[in-house]
Amino acid sequence: MHRLNSLLLGALLAAVAAGVSAEEIAVGNYGVSANGMPFGVALAKGYFKEEGLNITGLISSAGGGTSLRNMLAGGGVPYGEVNPGVVVSAILAGADLKIISDNVLTVAEFVWAVKPDSPIKSIKDFKGKKIGYTNPRSTSQALARMLLQAGGYSEADAELVKTGGFGEGIAALDSGQIDVAAITEPLWSKVKDKYRAVVVASEVLPPLDNVVGVTTVEMAEKKGDFLRAVIRARRKAVKFMKTNPDEAAEIVAKEYKIDLAVAKSAVRNLTTSTTKGVPYWGEGEIHMDGLKRMIEAQRSVGAISGEVDYSKIVDTRFLPDDLKALR
Repeated sequence: MHRLNSLLLGALLAAVAAGVSAEEIAVGNYGVSANGMPFGVALAKGYFKEEGLNITGLISSAGGGTSLRNMLAGGGVPYGEVNPGVVVSAILAGADLKIISDNVLTVAEFVWAVKPDSPIKSIKDFKGKKIGYTNPRSTSQALARMLLQAGGYSEADAELVKTGGFGEGIAALDSGQIDVAAITEPLWSKVKDKYRAVVVASEVLPPLDNVVGVTTVEMAEKKGDFLRAVIRARRKAVKFMKTNPDEAAEIVAKEYKIDLAVAKSAVRNLTTSTTKGVPYWGEGEIHMDGLKRMIEAQRSVGAISGEVDYSKIVDTRFLPDDLKALR
C-alpha cells in the first residue's frame, strides 16, 4: 500500500482485457494491507447484496499509478481504493479521476520497531541511526522524514535506507543493516512479540489520509447509483468492525490467510486507534486537512509535483447526506 507508485492495479490489465464485470471493485493490496479489510467484511456479511449490488470479488494487485489510470479509464472498474498520492499524480498527468470517498484517515497501522536489546528508546535516539523505508517516493519514506522532523532532526541527521518492502525491512533489522524498521499491520501483529515498538504513528504523527475511493469522470456519470451503494456497504462494514471486532477478525483471517490471533490483534488495534480524535477507518467523509497533509508529505519525497486544485479533484455527491460536509 505504501509504495506511492505501487498500489493499483497491474493485474487488472488482463482482467479488463477479458471483460471485467462492472460488478467488481479494485482495492489496492487487498489481502495484504489493512486498508481494504472493510471490503472483505462487506462482502462476507452480504452488505453489497443488501445495497442491491452483485459484487462477486475484489480485485487487487501491486500495480502502479499508471495501471490505476489505465484500468479505471478503461471502463471496466467503476470504483477503486488507492493511495491519494497515486490518484493526484495521475490527475496531474491528465487522468479524469475524482476522489469520491475518504476511506483510511490516518497511518495508524505504522510502527517503527527495533530489536528488544536496542539502545534506541524514542525518536530522540534516531540521530545517526539507519532508518528503514520500503522504496523511494513511498509513504514510508515520507513518514520517516516526518518522524525525524518530529524529533527535531533533519534527514541529514540520520541515514534512510531502502529495504524494498516491510518484510525485507524486518530481515534488514535482524541482520543489522538498519537500526529501525517500519512495520505495518497486520504484519506488526504477527511479529510484535519479537521486536519493540519505539514509535507508534498514531501517537506522533498527525492524521494523514492513507487511501481514498476513486472513480473516473465517465463512471461518475454512468454508475452513480453503483458508487453510492459501494460507499454505503463499506460504511456498514466499518461500523460492524468497530462493534464486532472479533467476528470481523474471523472474516479478515480467512480473506487475508493469516492466523486468527493476528487478525484479532490487528482489527482491535485499528478499530480502537485514534489520531488526534480521528479514526483509522473512515466511513467515507472527506477529511481535507489529512488529504492535504499526505499530498504534501508525498511531495517532499518527489512523488507529487505541480499545484493541486482540491476543489476540482474531490466529488462528494456520492456520499450519504450526513457525510457530504468536508471535515
